[in-house]
Amino acid sequence: MMYPKIPLAQNLLEICKEKGLKHIVISPGSRNAPLTIGFTNQIGFTCYSIADERSAAFFALGMAQQLHEPVAVVCTSGSALLNYYPAVAEAFYSQIPLVIISADRPQSKIDIGDGQTIRQENVFANHSLYNANLTEEASEENDLKIQKALFIATSKKGPVHINIPFEEPLYETVDELTQSPIVFFNKLEQSEFLLDNAFKTQWHEASKKLVLVGELRPNSVEQRYIDSLAKDESVVVLTEKTSNLHHPTFIDRIDTLITPFDDNDFQLLQPEILLTFGGMVVSKRIKAFLRKYKPQAHWHVDELRAYDTYGALTAHFTTSINTFFNQLLNTENKTISTYFPTIDLIWKHRKVMHQQYISHIPFTDFKVFDFLSRHLPTQIQLQVSNSSAIRYLQLVDFDSDTEVFCNRGTSGIDGSTSTAIGAAIHHDYPTYFITGDISFFYDSNALWNNYIPKNFKIILINNGGGGIFRILPGHKETETFNTFFETSHELTAEHLAKMYQLSYFSAKDEESLFTIWSTFELEKHPSILEIFTPEKLNNKILLDYFKGRTIGGAIISAPW
Repeated sequence: MMYPKIPLAQNLLEICKEKGLKHIVISPGSRNAPLTIGFTNQIGFTCYSIADERSAAFFALGMAQQLHEPVAVVCTSGSALLNYYPAVAEAFYSQIPLVIISADRPQSKIDIGDGQTIRQENVFANHSLYNANLTEEASEENDLKIQKALFIATSKKGPVHINIPFEEPLYETVDELTQSPIVFFNKLEQSEFLLDNAFKTQWHEASKKLVLVGELRPNSVEQRYIDSLAKDESVVVLTEKTSNLHHPTFIDRIDTLITPFDDNDFQLLQPEILLTFGGMVVSKRIKAFLRKYKPQAHWHVDELRAYDTYGALTAHFTTSINTFFNQLLNTENKTISTYFPTIDLIWKHRKVMHQQYISHIPFTDFKVFDFLSRHLPTQIQLQVSNSSAIRYLQLVDFDSDTEVFCNRGTSGIDGSTSTAIGAAIHHDYPTYFITGDISFFYDSNALWNNYIPKNFKIILINNGGGGIFRILPGHKETETFNTFFETSHELTAEHLAKMYQLSYFSAKDEESLFTIWSTFELEKHPSILEIFTPEKLNNKILLDYFKGRTIGGAIISAPW
């Protein structure tokens, strides 16, 4: 085997191997040559080459999202490192283990005018769980810092940064290790969780309990606990598509339910106990509701963190949701309540009205998402970009076998495609990626990638700009708005698809979408289906959905 000659690089490689780091995403460069030589010439590491550092970091994040283990990204010195920051922030808030390994100039070369040199130490301090700033010589202290970084990434589920300075020459190699690191075996100490009886009593006495579920991995909650919640008439469960949690009685389209509520309706829904688990919540409306109509108690279950999103947090249970439910739901005694029956009756009416509305609207973004909800195959991984795409997804029904993922940690558009491709590599099912045009073109370097699986399909909804800004308060049809907010454009993905050797399909109405769909589905090559929708009609159709307006001369009831 070939090793880098630099002892510090040898130690880092051996510690990474010993600690089980397997996947390494490398962006080409010179200062990181000792690491590139080492990782690519050792058994046990699978290496990927992604030229664009921003795309590389999101690609690694997508892999870590699916593998549930740390993935490393390696870059050269200078501004290359800064391009990792969006993915670092996403990993921090989404609790995804990401290991940043940056090559650096020696400390003596910083701030003296040397090329490709910046202040790299602690550059991610606000959004990293640990920063291992190594010194130039191999040492026990450096070994300990590397091991601590890898341990924290795994145990605390987030990004860590290892900054490693190298002096030239960088490309020299040896056939055998000349340095042996000191390796310690970290062990995660876990204390037994016991739920106080006072919380059990409070839960069983409450007649209005609202369970709100954010972003979760599929199959996170045992079926017996799902069934227990569903049987309890004092419990209403609201789920988001990214929760990957399903039951026929759970309400999975929150905004459709609550948008038309008046004060009396909100008081009906206002819970005594709000129980939350999972990651970030998409719905702004549920956040606004809970901030105004606060619960008497808000409990959050998470092994690591609890955010006071609604200004009402009263308890953080640092355990897994299954351990928590095992102690909370261990009795057959159910509270007598009309809470679920009342809300369920409203929900059933909303669904009927939703279908009536959808059946009458013209071809728009909303109509496309309705089409996708009925035609996407079952048992797929569905990756979704931020902004309009994930919000529309919240309004339509999807098969419970569909696994849904979205970068909701920071809710940015700046790496959705790269994340989806990274995730697709380590998923058994075909991956479909739904994205808007601005998000897609913003991350088009994601296609500069030799690892796109054959069963990866992009559904690009192109409405000619940032359509979400048309539905936000303050929209005015002016040149300033179209240029600086909406980012109006006439771009298409056709030539990008050709350049990156992806199959390309397009549709501009419901008939052409229906006609091309089966061909797109059967394509045995990475593909893009670009669906063009009317720029200015989309916002009217969506806003009318929440208001109840006239469409095409016919009076259509809104979903309430």
